Amino acid sequence: MSDRLEEFKKRREAANARIHAADHLGIKRFFALDTQAYTDGALSGKSKEMLGLVASAVLRCNECIDYHLIQCVRAGYSDPEIHDGLNVALVVGGSIVIPHLRHAFETLDLIHHGEAEGGASQE
Repeated sequence: MSDRLEEFKKRREAANARIHAADHLGIKRFFALDTQAYTDGALSGKSKEMLGLVASAVLRCNECIDYHLIQCVRAGYSDPEIHDGLNVALVVGGSIVIPHLRHAFETLDLIHHGEAEGGASQE
């Protein structure tokens, strides 16, 4: 996996560990709510990951885009399906989303580059 994605995963894991170490009830509840939101329900967890990706692009959060792209690839989405989802984000969010669309395509390439090298790009 690329250095950028490896660094993202390490930084996210360390930051989450620090947050969890605070042992704050409200924060713990929000993290649990977030985790549960992406499990199977009336919509599949896979569908919810795509929704997360689209929302992240519209909200222009590159860290969230990276996270949800990794999860979407892990869930089995093809590049054309991901591109379709990102197109929805572009239509909803408008041209301000374009820099984040560039970021998403770069991240997707990095994920696939890591896979081609046999890296653990989806974890």
